[in-house]
This record gives sequence, C-alpha cells and structure tokens, in this order.
Amino acid sequence: MKQLRLSLIAALAAVPLLFSGMAAKAGDIVDTAVEAGQFKTLVAAVEAAELVETLKGDGPFTVFAPTDEAFAKLPEGTVEDLLKPENKDKLVAILTYHVVPGKIMSGDIAGKTAEVETVQGAKLAVDAMDGVKVDSAQVITADIETSNGVIHVIDTVVIPK
Repeated sequence: MKQLRLSLIAALAAVPLLFSGMAAKAGDIVDTAVEAGQFKTLVAAVEAAELVETLKGDGPFTVFAPTDEAFAKLPEGTVEDLLKPENKDKLVAILTYHVVPGKIMSGDIAGKTAEVETVQGAKLAVDAMDGVKVDSAQVITADIETSNGVIHVIDTVVIPK
C-alpha cells in the first residue's frame, strides 16, 4: 500500500512536466488586449489608426494601455471625434504617445523617475517612486507580458503636449 501511494505521488508530480512543453505561448500586444476585454475602445482606436500590424510586429514594445473606463473619462464626444477618418493623424499621435520602444518592466524602473521617448516622439514622464505614474495616469496593473513586449494598464488616457 505504501509503495502504491509513493508511485501515485510520483506520477502526480510528473504531470506538470508532461505538459510543460505544451504551455500556451503569450499572444502579441493586440491579441492580449482583445482577450482581456477591458480595452475595447483602445482596440477600436488602434484599428481606426491602422496600427494593428505595427503592434503585432516584432517589437519589443512597452504599451501604457488605457482601459475603457479611462477613455470614458475624456470629454463627451472626444472618442467618437478621434475615430473619424479626418482625425486619423491626431489619433495616431495620441496612441503612439502610449508606446515606448523596448520592453520596460516595472522592476526596471522601481524607485526612479525618468522621461522616456515614445514612438510618437514626445517624452512621457514616468514616476516610479511610489507606485508608477506616467504623466497624469496611474498604472493600475503592471507587467502583462506579451510575445512582443509588455502592457501596463493605466487609468487615464495621456495626451501629448
């Protein structure tokens, strides 16, 4: 009986090893955002700005991703206006201001302040002295790893100056 129990324990311990080679690969930034369900407005904006292929590219990218609630804080009609084809350049500027080249994990910046250049070209103020803030936005969930970078969820849409 003792031998049977030891064999059963050994077999159960080996199960995770059998499936480790079949672990799911993390999706890219766009797929991860779609799957999360809290970035419907961001995904619609990325599609309208024709940035899907870019954010599915090799990267790596660090994306400060505003939630649907963050977009809802903007003045009424702002999102609808930005999604119009004639405002594509403005939308691209805002979205690329949320993207930094490279993969920056929260541990890389903990206890520091910095200005980091965004894909848009302007600098984003990062303050990681007590939590993490980017410009006026608070990072509410950090370090969501993707196959081509990392997503940090923010509570406010940041607008380039």
